Amino acid sequence: MLPTWLDVIAGPVLEATQAPAVGELKGEVLREWDSSEVWRLSYGLRSVIVKRGSDAQRGEGAAYRRFVVPLELPAPRLIHSLETDDAVLLVLADVGRVNLEQEPSADGFLAAAELLAGIRSKPVDAPSEFTSRQLLELVRRSPAAPELAERLSTVGVAALDQLHAATAARVVHGDYVPKNLVSDGTRWSVVDWPLAYVAPQLSDLYTLVRDAVAVGHQAEPIVARYVDAAGADPSLVQRQLSVGGIAFVLRALTWVVEEGVRTVPSSTEWIEPLLAELDDVVRGLR
Repeated sequence: MLPTWLDVIAGPVLEATQAPAVGELKGEVLREWDSSEVWRLSYGLRSVIVKRGSDAQRGEGAAYRRFVVPLELPAPRLIHSLETDDAVLLVLADVGRVNLEQEPSADGFLAAAELLAGIRSKPVDAPSEFTSRQLLELVRRSPAAPELAERLSTVGVAALDQLHAATAARVVHGDYVPKNLVSDGTRWSVVDWPLAYVAPQLSDLYTLVRDAVAVGHQAEPIVARYVDAAGADPSLVQRQLSVGGIAFVLRALTWVVEEGVRTVPSSTEWIEPLLAELDDVVRGLR
């Protein structure tokens, strides 16, 4: 079985895999959502990843143009991209078959922290895309109760404004979680960039630590590895983590209520846990 939309990008796929014809390709579904479909296509030992993204997932082509390619970020090489009226189609290099979710080792999480420090070291010629104005807009669109919304609008805004004054905005991947950290056994790469944006907070370190703790690892060594690799001020990193948690959870909540309910119906089950997590993060700012 092969993706139904393969025909329009068949040329670059055949060139990359050196397959003589589409019918000779072997297809493996890696993800199949309404808004995101991902396949590994292979011929012999050669393989590529092909993706079709719609809705919020359409942003990956733009993220490659804005961040991944010019900053030489550790991501799959873009072989071909095609924008259609309702989606983006991408052909990407296959950077490995094992991700950190499949093998959640302590060494893997530490390597991911170092990788993130490298990403955050790249200066970006763009203003922050997560200012207090954006935060307040997400609060308005979220299902947060009035008391939590009020604390976000005061304590959260103040912390974000202070962070903008203290450090530069850099690339945020936006979904820096184990399933998107892939290894070929030697090198780690970050996949799935459609949610990338520019901001001063460390949402990516927040999600990395969050998932590490969920599988039984300690947070402190991962944060310490990031601090060492980045040469950062530990107290600043802690503030970036807290604001990063607010940004991550708010963005996740608004995605669920505005898109996830339609494209991933089971995501509605995430709302209450996310609200509880958001409340904990905001309380931690005091």
